[in-house]
Amino acid sequence: MDDLELRRNILDELDYEPSVDAANIGVVVKGGIVTLTGHVPSYAEKVAAERAVRRVRGVRAIAEEIEIRVPNEKRTSDDEIAKRAADILRWDTTVPKDAIEITVQHGWVTLSGTVGWQFQRSAAEIDIHRLSGVVGVHNQIKIEPRRISDIQRRIEDALKRNAEIEAKDIRITVQGGTVTLVGTVHDWVEHDAIRRAAWSAPGVQSVDDQLTFGS
Repeated sequence: MDDLELRRNILDELDYEPSVDAANIGVVVKGGIVTLTGHVPSYAEKVAAERAVRRVRGVRAIAEEIEIRVPNEKRTSDDEIAKRAADILRWDTTVPKDAIEITVQHGWVTLSGTVGWQFQRSAAEIDIHRLSGVVGVHNQIKIEPRRISDIQRRIEDALKRNAEIEAKDIRITVQGGTVTLVGTVHDWVEHDAIRRAAWSAPGVQSVDDQLTFGS
C-alpha cells in the first residue's frame, strides 16, 4: 500500500469514527509513518482520533501533534477538574478506593499512587479522558510488585490462545516485573493484542515494547 492510499484510508476512518470531528485534523503520511496535526475541543476526542488511526492497516507509527483548544466559555478551573476527577474515580468500582492521588495544573491531570493490576491503572486514566476541560493526563500510577515466577509462561499461553496473534513470531523475556517483547507483527491490531496479553499477567510492572512491523 502506498502512502497516498494509506492517507485516504486514514481520512475515511476518521470520518467514520462518530466520536471524532475530523474537519480540523490534518494527516500526513510518509513511509507508513503518520503525523496528525490540527486541533480538537477535548482530550477524549484526541485519544479517539489516535485510536482510529491505529486501526488502519499499514500504519507503522504515529506522530501525534493534535492540539486541544477548549472554547473559552467551556473552560474549567483546575479545582473543578480535580473535584470531578476524584468523583469519577470514586464511582468506578474497578479502581481501588483511595489508591489514586490527583493533581491538576493548567488542565493537565497527574495521577499517582499504587494499584495491583494494569487494568486498574488504565481504568483510572480512561476515566479522566472523559472529563471536560482536561488537556492531558500524566499517568504515574505504579503497579504493586508481586512474586510470580511463571509470568512468562502465562503470557505465552495467552498469546497462543489469541486468534489475532501469530505467537511463533514473538519472543518474551521477563526480568523482575519488566516484560520485554521482541518480534515482528503485521498490524496494530496484533501489536495491541500482544501488549494487552503482557499487561494482563499478574505481577507485570512495565512492558518494554520492541515489536516491529513487517511488510
